[in-house]
Amino acid sequence: MDLSIGEVAQRSGLSVHALRFYEREGLFANPVRRLSNGRRIYHEEDVEWLAVCTKLRSSGMSVAMIRQYIELVRQGPGNERDRLELLRRHETFVEAQIRELRDALDVMRYKVRIYEDHVERGEADRLWNPSRTDATAPDCPAPSPQTADGTRAADAPPPAVRP
Repeated sequence: MDLSIGEVAQRSGLSVHALRFYEREGLFANPVRRLSNGRRIYHEEDVEWLAVCTKLRSSGMSVAMIRQYIELVRQGPGNERDRLELLRRHETFVEAQIRELRDALDVMRYKVRIYEDHVERGEADRLWNPSRTDATAPDCPAPSPQTADGTRAADAPPPAVRP
C-alpha cells in the first residue's frame, strides 16, 4: 500500500519536516520513491523502519551512527558482525545513560524527601539557601555534609553527590 508523506507523518508521529530531514540524511533503509510529479511515496516497511529509527535516536544514537548502520544494512548479507558490534556499542552507551539517570533520580528522590519533611514540619525556612552569607542562619549550608554532632545537615546532598 502506498502512503503519502502526510500519512507517514501521522502514523509515525514525526512531522513532515522531520521525514524530509531523515530522507536528506539518508536515514531510510530504502530510498524514498517518488511519483513522476515528485511526490514522495512510502510503504509499510518505511513506517516500520521509522519506528526503529526514532527509538535509536531517542536512545541517543547519533545520526552518523544510524547512517553507518543503514549503510551496513543496505550492503546486504555478510556484515552482520559489524552491525552487531555497532549495536552492542550503542547498547553499552544506553546502559551507561541509564545508570547516570538512576543516580540523578536517587538525588532527586533524596531532595524531595528532605523538602517534604521540612515543609510538613513547617521548617522550610531552614533549608539551604546559597545566597545567605550569615553563617549562623539556619538555612546556611554546613561546611560539610555532617554537622558538628555527626548528623547530616538538613539539606546536604548524599555523600556521593556534589552540589
